[in-house]
Amino acid sequence: MLTRAWMEVDLGAVRRNAAAVVERAGAPIIPMIKADAYGLGARAVALALESLNPLAYGVATVVEGEELRAAGINRPILVFSPLLVEEFDAAHRARLTPTLGSMEEIVAWSAFGSPYHLSIDTGMSRAGVPWRDIGAICDLIERFPPEGAFTHFHSPELDDGSMDVQTARFREALEALPAHPLILHTDSSAAIVRHDRSPWTAVRPGIFLYGVQAGEWIGLNPEPVIRIDARIVELRWIEAGDTVSYDATFTASSRRLIATLPMGYADGYPRGANNQGVAIVRDRAVPIAGRVTMDMIMLDVTDAGAEVGDVATLIGDANASDAPIDVASVARIAGISPYELLTGLRGRLTRIYKENRE
Repeated sequence: MLTRAWMEVDLGAVRRNAAAVVERAGAPIIPMIKADAYGLGARAVALALESLNPLAYGVATVVEGEELRAAGINRPILVFSPLLVEEFDAAHRARLTPTLGSMEEIVAWSAFGSPYHLSIDTGMSRAGVPWRDIGAICDLIERFPPEGAFTHFHSPELDDGSMDVQTARFREALEALPAHPLILHTDSSAAIVRHDRSPWTAVRPGIFLYGVQAGEWIGLNPEPVIRIDARIVELRWIEAGDTVSYDATFTASSRRLIATLPMGYADGYPRGANNQGVAIVRDRAVPIAGRVTMDMIMLDVTDAGAEVGDVATLIGDANASDAPIDVASVARIAGISPYELLTGLRGRLTRIYKENRE
């Protein structure tokens, strides 16, 4: 019997979400599985996506790429965060493809004779060659041409015209290059949902794969992927006026039954859900009582008829109940982004991978 707390990951849903992206974009995918596949487990997710023949996988560090190689992944792996030159040897040995954004990086990497993608900054201002400065490195690019080129939209969720501006800058930069690289990509999850067909040769889905809608655009909705459960380990009746948890932010208005769950913010459940979040116990929505603590969460289960050993669902399919317990809703209640919630899920949560919903 599963005890304490665990996370179910529906790998079939991950694959179906990826297939929906391919159909929508009409282009191969570069799944972003950095940050341990947004907390779901990079090895399991990558192996599950292999049947879709992704063009490559996206990671943020050399170590993440090395872990995928150790898992048996042989297709290209792009490292999207800038690397120090001191990391190039390890990247080369792991057959990783860096994304380079300066003359110094390109010259240093050229010594290995391996592919790279040119990072073009069109407004994010965090990495890459500024689009207006591409002309200054054209001679270098001609001598050491990149396999691919890309940019990153800073606000694809917003209908503010910025994507059009950045796309125009990207095209301007491409026209300045001696030749167009073979692989071109700009679209993250939100941009994929907004667009119909991609004008480029690949797209980079991330959070959409993991069951979270990126932005509020209609037309492509992901299937839920994760569910987080915990067992009730203690029950106690408290009287009117009694308080619960740190700082006594919950005071009972009447006699209440309080359940204790053996998980907390050290497992990745957000502290910001104090007194606002809900869980599902015996098909009933029950509120979190008091502050979420490092290792425990308390619920008011007075109306649920709960017993020790019952399962409480803290994150799951929003359509399975009237309670807002999907990833996006829990993140919104806690005042954080869904990205922060997913990547904050800790290894202390046992991961259970499911295939039976496909």
